[in-house]
Amino acid sequence: MPTRPFLPYTDKRLHTPAQPVEAVTESVRMIWDDMVDTMEAMPGVGLAAPQIGIMLRLAVVDASDKRGQAVRMANPEILHESVQFRDHDEASPNLPGVFARITRPRAVTVRFLNDAGEVEDRDFVGLWATSVQHQIDHLNGKLYVDHLTPLRRKMLVAKSAKLSKRG
Repeated sequence: MPTRPFLPYTDKRLHTPAQPVEAVTESVRMIWDDMVDTMEAMPGVGLAAPQIGIMLRLAVVDASDKRGQAVRMANPEILHESVQFRDHDEASPNLPGVFARITRPRAVTVRFLNDAGEVEDRDFVGLWATSVQHQIDHLNGKLYVDHLTPLRRKMLVAKSAKLSKRG
């Protein structure tokens, strides 16, 4: 399957909420397949469709040790968050060369349409939960740097731009 190019941070689509998926169709499954291949090529533990310019509420996550365990989600929404938090260094191919430590709930319960087109509620913990929350942020037009202070965000965006120019 082909891998897809990533939008640059400055692309307005990354800062715009994605559209809901009406139904899981063969076209949606093909997009998910491309997303999994693109995620594996990064390599990463998750990918949201807007990162590659597809403005649909689609995400894939695979935080397994063995890989090949990708969860495909359409219209994911968080139903419950744990009261315990977890810090993790997050990054994005849309903002290459930089990362930041982000604090998020350690566990979440998420409802989504799965690859069979059925509504599924699933609990995610640890890195899985962090990645799912990160992808849902993308679907809502947010990036991990939006969790930072304006000054810290500005510094990371500038550093990424400088690194990209060196390329």
